[in-house]
This record gives sequence, C-alpha cells and structure tokens, in this order.
Amino acid sequence: MIQNKIYKSLPLLSFMALTMVACKKDWLKPKPLSFYEPGVALSDVQGMYSTLTACERNMRHEYFGDAAPILTEIIQSEVAVEGTTDKAGPQMDMDISLLPDAQLNHNDYTKIGWYWYEGYKGIKYANTVITRIDNATYKDENERNAVLGAAYFQRAYRYFKLVHQFGDVPFLDKEIDEPKYDFYSSDRWGILAHIKKDLEFAYQWVPEKVDRGRTSKAACGVLLMKVCMALADFDRAIQVGNEIVALHPLMKSRFTANKNKPNTNLMFDLHSVEAKLDMSNTEGLMYVVSYPEVDGSDRIQTMRNGVPFWNSGNLKTPDGKAGTSVPIAAGETNLELDLNKTYGRGIGRLRPTWYYTNEIWRTDKEANDMRGILNKDSWRRMEDLKYNHPDLKKNNSPWYGKNFVKPAAMSVEDTIRLWFSWPHYKLFVPDPLQTQWAGGETPWYIYRSAEVYLMLAECYYWKSDLGSAATALNEVRTRAGAAPLAANDINIGEILDERARELYYEENRHIELVRIAYTYAKTGKPCEIFGGHVYKLENISGPGGTNSNVKQMGVNFWYDRVVSRSNFYNKGVKHKWAEYKVSVHHLLWPVPAGVINTNLKGIINQNIGYPGAEKNVTPLPVE
Repeated sequence: MIQNKIYKSLPLLSFMALTMVACKKDWLKPKPLSFYEPGVALSDVQGMYSTLTACERNMRHEYFGDAAPILTEIIQSEVAVEGTTDKAGPQMDMDISLLPDAQLNHNDYTKIGWYWYEGYKGIKYANTVITRIDNATYKDENERNAVLGAAYFQRAYRYFKLVHQFGDVPFLDKEIDEPKYDFYSSDRWGILAHIKKDLEFAYQWVPEKVDRGRTSKAACGVLLMKVCMALADFDRAIQVGNEIVALHPLMKSRFTANKNKPNTNLMFDLHSVEAKLDMSNTEGLMYVVSYPEVDGSDRIQTMRNGVPFWNSGNLKTPDGKAGTSVPIAAGETNLELDLNKTYGRGIGRLRPTWYYTNEIWRTDKEANDMRGILNKDSWRRMEDLKYNHPDLKKNNSPWYGKNFVKPAAMSVEDTIRLWFSWPHYKLFVPDPLQTQWAGGETPWYIYRSAEVYLMLAECYYWKSDLGSAATALNEVRTRAGAAPLAANDINIGEILDERARELYYEENRHIELVRIAYTYAKTGKPCEIFGGHVYKLENISGPGGTNSNVKQMGVNFWYDRVVSRSNFYNKGVKHKWAEYKVSVHHLLWPVPAGVINTNLKGIINQNIGYPGAEKNVTPLPVE
C-alpha cells in the first residue's frame, strides 16, 4: 500500500529534511516491484489521503502504548504526577529532568522530545500534500479543497501544540526536499495567526461526515476555536462552537449494549469501546483509531499507565502475607478476585493528585456526579480491591477475598505508586489478547462536544458574561448528574475544575493551562482566583539566566495553578530517588539540544530559563 511506503522513517537532519541520493549510472539503480515516488503517488485524491493517513496515525501515537506521550502533558499540570518511584530519571524534579541535553524522549524519563520530533514529522507529511496539492487530479474544486483543508488541519494541529509547549518555533509552510541547516525560530503569535487562516479554510471545505479516524469539519472547528481563544478572538470561537454543538449534541441517554450491564452508567457507555465504534454517537467529533488485526494497530495501555501497581509484591495482608497475584486460584469463580481482568494490571505511571481524586468532587454540587469518586460504579479505590493471592486460599487465610487494608507503615514510594483512586470508567479498556490486561485496542476521543461546551464557557468568562458561561458549563454538568452552577459560581478555577472532571486522559492539560496563562498575560484580565493578580507577557517565563529555577508566585498563571493545586510539586514531597519540583520557566519546555546544535547555519531559540537562551535572536515574523 502507498501509505505503508511513506510511513518509513526518514533521517532526521536538524528536523526531517529529506535525504537525496543520486547515482550517475542508471544500471546501478534498484528496480523494486513497487516504491513510493511523490510525483506518482500524489497524482490523485487517494494518494493525497494516503499521505494524510500518516498524520492521523501519528496522532494516535500520542495516546497509545506504555508511557504514552499524553502522560507527559498530564504530568506537567496540576491533575497528576509521575508515579514511577523505583528508579532515578522519571520527570519528578523538573529542574533536573527538563534540561536541553537531558534524555527527553524515553519511557523512563519524559516524552517532551517526542512532541518536538513527532510534531515536525506530522508537519512534514502535511506540507507534502499542501505543496503538491495541484499536482493531482480531482473531480471538482470541493474535492481538492477538502484535501487541502485536511492537510491544513494536520499542520495546524501540530503547530498549536508546539507553540504552547515550546513557544517560538521554526515555521515551515512548504515541503523540504533537500538537506537544510538554516532554520530560525518564528514568532508564536504569527504562527497562530497563520494557522487561524488555514483553519478557516479547512472549516469551510472539509466534509462533516467522514470515516472514523479521519479529519472532519467539526474537528477543524474545534481546533479553530482553540486558536481563536489563544488569539483572544472569543466572538469567533463562540460562533464556531455554537455551530458545532447544534449539529453534534451531547449523548444524554444510555446507549450501546453496556446499558444493560450492572454497575455501569451513562459515563461507562460514553467511554466504552462500543461507544467509540457506535455511529449513532453524536458527541465524538474526532477519534484516533486502532482495531484488532489492522496493520499498524496498537494497544492503548491506559490501565498499565493509570491504574495503581497493585501487583508490585508490596501489598501484603495485615498478617504479612503476599496479597495479590495476576493468576487467580484454581477453580475460583468470583470474578472480582480476578484483579487483572476486572481493573487492569497497572504500574502506576500516572499518579493523580489529591486535587483530581478528591478536591473537585467533595462539594454538595458533585454529590451525584457520575464522573466522580463518590460514584462507586465509576471510580475505584484501593479499598475496593480484594486480596486474591492463590496461596491465601490454599492456606485458608482469613484475608482471602477480603478488601485491601492500607498498611500503616507503607513507604512513601509505595504510597505514591500503589495506593490511589482512579476513574475506572475512563481507563478500563478490555485487553483479551493479552495475559496481563494493560488496555487493548480501541478508538480514542480527540475531540468531543463536551469540550466544545467547556470552551464556550471559557470564552464567555473572558467576555465577563458569567451567566452564559454557567449555561454552557451546565450542559456538561447536568448530563453527568452534577448540580447546575449559577453565574456567581463562575471563575477560571471552576472552568478548569470542570475540564478536569470531564477530560482526564483526553485533553492536553499542560497546553490548556499554558494557553490560559498567555491569555491572561495578553488581555490583562485580573485573575480572581489569585487575588485579582494581573499577569504580563514580559518575562512570562521568569527573569532567565542559566538554571534560574525561580519558584515565585505571580510570574505566570501556569506555575501558580500547578503549585497551588498539586499536593506534590514544591511541597517537599520526596522519596529515595527524587523530590517533586517545578519552576516558573517550565511553562515552556526546553528545545532539545540536538536540534539546536545540528542547525549549523541558523539559530533556533532556546526558551528562557534553560542553558543556551543567552544566544537567542529576535524570532522571524510569519506572513
């Protein structure tokens, strides 16, 4: 297949410039049975969409697999931290972990480097289509513009992430077909303005109805909303958001076969594999997909990443015996004792904070919220699990089949990694082809109508229309069973709380906090949850200087939000390998040193607060 040819990795030369190899003797050229030649493969609409399939496949990689990159986005926020406490290296002390020459793209460290390299890989694929758009034959203008719009979306999808993760980054607007060593950083605001134009085009031309996993008109609209919000064009974002939800209402009644299962609810329906396959699901706006026995499919491993490490061997019965096992006792018929298939075999990489597991659910208004820890069908606590080790049954232990009891002397390491609550309804994905259930093959939401309502609420907040903000929030809240909010309940904290309730393990939480941080600084709106403080764009990452590691409130909203809500960062929480720390300049991530060092004839700026920033130059404008 054509797409299988273009998926092959190309050498990284500063970014992903194509390597050209030539030979004068024609008889030395290999003559394969089939090969990828852009001029041939991109001569029709099928070839163009095959190239864009590479972009869509790479979108999936953010969410799928062990230590999926999305974990880094969540960990760099207030809702969770890194839970891997058995080694040095994982992203806990950001003053050490987030340095330009550190290991920035590894399961045992961090995936911020993945976002850089995979971002530009996606841009490369999209630019191939954009540059060659008129080389192909189409049946009409609609078909051509639909392809171009989808390519614009894919490029904008990467740039929206990059400018909120790395700030001023090189802007590439066309295909690069030869080695290039003279990249320069471009102004982030100019990039946002450019991709806004592209997304307006995409929103006009990309079809509403597409195959699951492809770019839809609604997806283009959601990303357009996000860009408009970043540029403080809230009226346009509201207009687009209202158009989207009019066509894509929330799922408010139970659906799929899960509605007949005991101990489930509407939230289970909405986040089940069946719901993501159900074509009657009006709420899903864009998905990444993975299906069994499909070339390139993958397992999402949400349970491995997000469920406690109950099988570590350190969970003992109160009388000191081994308490848990993946294999269950012979002849055992109580399915609750098959912890592996009931909850998933987790390793606790993603450790939620008290803010996410408790704080946002402990008000009267959330008492009946199906998404929350008070709902015993949706959430699981360690105390819900039962000792299941076969030796306990063999030896007639009174603890066999009894609920876990937290050891009084549990170590800090084990408390972090083994003992926390989690949203079972969101993370449970059956994994029947594996012995240890980590999370199987499934589509996954990228955008849903619920997020559109939450963005509408935020837009109204920025416009000081708190009544309309409450109305938009209540669409999501009342569907989940939470009590409605009034206008005087609304502030940015309540909006972010609602995003956490609804979008855990879906949203790029770090990006959203950074976007809001820039919006506060750009608009000068006083932040009511921090005493009416007014932020500024000047020195938004702090004063700079190598290893400045400033830990001072009031510099940017991202830092203030993370430190004020997380019960880990900068609270003195530490174990034998690390202490949890962040600094104000971690608002933006370091550009990997290798990217800067191999760019021999240009200058890619390093972000303020990291070594190398002293060499920065004024970023280029973007037309």
